[in-house]
Amino acid sequence: MAGRFELGVIGAGNMAEGILAGVLRQNVLAAAQIIVSDPIEARRQYFAQHFGVTITDDNRHAARVSRCIMLAVKPQAFDEAARGFADAITPEHLVISIMAGLGTKRIAAALGAGRWRVVRVMPNLPIRLGAGVAGIFGGEHATPDDIELVRRIFDAGGQSIVVKDESLIDAVTAVSGSGPAYFYYMVEAMAAAGTEAGLSPTDALKLAEHACLGAARMMIETGEAPAELRRKVTSKGGTTQAAIEHMDKAGVGRAIRDAVKAAFLRARELGA
Repeated sequence: MAGRFELGVIGAGNMAEGILAGVLRQNVLAAAQIIVSDPIEARRQYFAQHFGVTITDDNRHAARVSRCIMLAVKPQAFDEAARGFADAITPEHLVISIMAGLGTKRIAAALGAGRWRVVRVMPNLPIRLGAGVAGIFGGEHATPDDIELVRRIFDAGGQSIVVKDESLIDAVTAVSGSGPAYFYYMVEAMAAAGTEAGLSPTDALKLAEHACLGAARMMIETGEAPAELRRKVTSKGGTTQAAIEHMDKAGVGRAIRDAVKAAFLRARELGA
């Protein structure tokens, strides 16, 4: 039975859902090559019905019959989960982790003594739409082929970067892993301000959403630096300048940098 599936996913959460959506959409793998394990019946059935993959509630079985294992459980639950399937992992397995904070050596240690091939990845939720970005780090025994396979999996949902220093994965977590939430927070505030200025909530939200969408596309498609694009929008003495000056006085830029740093430090704490 070993190797019957190309990919076994342990944990059927939102991120696993997004990753599989990209993998299947881009034909990196077929549904018949994937098995997903989760203790919650509703999540298992969702994956079976939505993606057509094989499902199980037995993590050890998923590990035993798969060539690659993706760890998609909450980092706080990893140790307990690992005790249930560690003895099914062999040196032939590629272990892919998307758990925040847990380093490759920490993961390898939980699997027991051995030369485990562990690749750590930090994706973000827009991978569900093919607009995600992921940071990738290969552990001590991961091969170049392992890294290439992981890149194919995560590029199917957007783009990826490979970092050579594992400590940088915590920075990836803080900037892009948590980044969508910062964006949603800003859109909430912009829409609320529009409503306070007299727009309907629906119109205010639509304007804020599309202003941000257009700005992001312009930045990516033109390749211009955000500071330069901001300069082009900011006419001297105009409305944008008034807003930017207010944000500068309120320390918004510093607050954002501090917030990202707080996420970075929390990622470090999770790893400890």
